[in-house]
Order: sequence, then structure tokens, then C-alpha cells
Amino acid sequence: MTRETLAFDGPRDVAAILGNESKNVRILEEAFSVKVTTREGWVRIEGDADGVAKARQAFRQLEDARHRGVNIGKRELRYTVDAVGRGEGIDLATLYKEGLRPSTNGASIVARTPGQRAYLEALRSHELVFGVGPAGTGKTYLAVAAAVAAHRAQEVQRIVLTRPAVEAGEALGFLPGQLEEKVFPYLRPLYDALEEMLPPEELQRYLSRGWIEIAPLAFMRGRTLSHCFVILDEAQNTTPEQMFMLLTRMGPDSRCVVTGDPTQIDLPRGRHSGLLEAISVLQGQRGISICELTEGDVLRHDLVRRILEAYRTHRERGRRRADQ
Repeated sequence: MTRETLAFDGPRDVAAILGNESKNVRILEEAFSVKVTTREGWVRIEGDADGVAKARQAFRQLEDARHRGVNIGKRELRYTVDAVGRGEGIDLATLYKEGLRPSTNGASIVARTPGQRAYLEALRSHELVFGVGPAGTGKTYLAVAAAVAAHRAQEVQRIVLTRPAVEAGEALGFLPGQLEEKVFPYLRPLYDALEEMLPPEELQRYLSRGWIEIAPLAFMRGRTLSHCFVILDEAQNTTPEQMFMLLTRMGPDSRCVVTGDPTQIDLPRGRHSGLLEAISVLQGQRGISICELTEGDVLRHDLVRRILEAYRTHRERGRRRADQ
């Protein structure tokens, strides 16, 4: 049993890192198999030597980030604990700088994980970016933020957001209502991202002036998308033909982001995913970045991370049984 006491300037310094929630203490205890006790201006850590060392490292990294202007919350605590658990360091102050400002009066949108930071850097520096990873990693959200920021900076004239409607089949004729009513449910996540970034009146101005177009993938056929920031969402459900069609729509001064989750392919049996083919074909091509986000980049409820890990383990066991 190893025991170590970390001294702080006072109870406020401890509270600035751990907050006033016992849940935050449990995050550390469960991650490193230690017992954490706080009193006034100190923190005591007890457990095996490796767990105590990792907990100490997490505390010191959080304390350093706080002194450099980062407000420590549950999310920041979780990122740090996860990074230390993987044997990595994390510099929250560096990670959070150089955010995007998609709105004139909104807060900056910053990377929250090293994977997201690499993704944001790719969005700034490449004309074609593939953002691939599980649900909740910010693939679409950060792409939309980059698109709105690029439009505000007059780098592009329009933003085009598209997804496969009715997943892979795009069989809109069987659904009730007019065309807009039929496709709206499939495009709702893109509206959700925009509504979080832009005040209602500003979003309405973007839509009414045609600065933002949201449409099913089928509507892209035959067009040349010039001076645009194009985002193809849910790309795992495109066929190779649809993916090729979209990528060859890029015109002068255009940028394109393709996002998708290869673990959630809904194509009919026997159909290949256009996303997987594109990644294989375009890997290493100049001007193209392929960013792979992981469970460590998930920003949704903590349960989402556990669900993803449990399903991955289950699928790996199934593949091993199938190979035997």
C-alpha cells in the first residue's frame, strides 16, 4: 500500500480541481484503483504504487492547466484521467487554444481531446478531410463549426450540408408528405449543429440568403460545387458510386469534409460502403487528410463511452469465434 499527500494553497484550490461533487472523486478512484481523501488544502491518495503515481500525475496536470487559465470541470477531469490512464500526457491549456468562432456573439469552439485537435488542424489546412470515428466524437459538430467560421472569414461563399436520406436507399417516395417533410428528419442533426452555433436570426439569414444549403445526397448529382464548404455526413451509408459522385462535385475554391462511423453501416447486405472504399483509395494523397477519432474522443454522456467499449469487445469476440 502506497500513500501520498498532495499539498495545495488552500481548500479553494482543491475545489477548483475536484469541484464539490463526490462523482469527480470517484472518477479518479475508479480509473486508478485508489482511495482519494480531501481535507482543507490537501489531497491524500492511497493504493498501489502505479495507481498513486498516475493519480498524482493527473492532479499535477490539472493544477498546471488551472494556473494557465483553464476552468476545470468534469469534462476536463475525465480527459486528463483518460489520457494518464493510456500512458499519455495532456496539455489542456494548449489543447483549448486557437478555437473557432462560428458566431459573431458566441463562444469559441475548441478541441476537447488530442484527437479533436488533430481534426481541427486538418480542417484548417486540407481541402478534403475524412473525419471517421464513433458517435459522440464531434465529427459533424466541428466540421459545421469550421464551415461557418470559413464563411464568416469570406473563405467560401456557401455552405452545403448533405447526408444520404433514408440512410442508404433514399427511397423518399414511400414516405408521407411533401419532399421537404420527407427529408427533414434525416437532415435534422445538421440543423441541430447549426442552431447551437448561430442565433436564430443569424441562422435564418444564412438560410434565406442561400449561404447555407441542406439537402439529401441525391440532390448533388450533376452539380459543380464551386466556392463552397461541403460536408457529407453519415458517409458510411453511401455506396461507392454515391461517394465518387460527391467527391467529384468539388469545384474551384471548394473544401469538403466527409464524416462517418464505419461501425454503423446500414447498407443492404452485399453493398460496399463508399466511405471505406474512399479511405482505402485516397490514403496518402496530397491535400487529403484522414482523421480517425476513437472512444477517447467521445464527448457525450459517460455511458456512451462504456457502451462503445462493450460493443467493440462483443464484436471482437464474435469475429474471433467466426475465425475458429
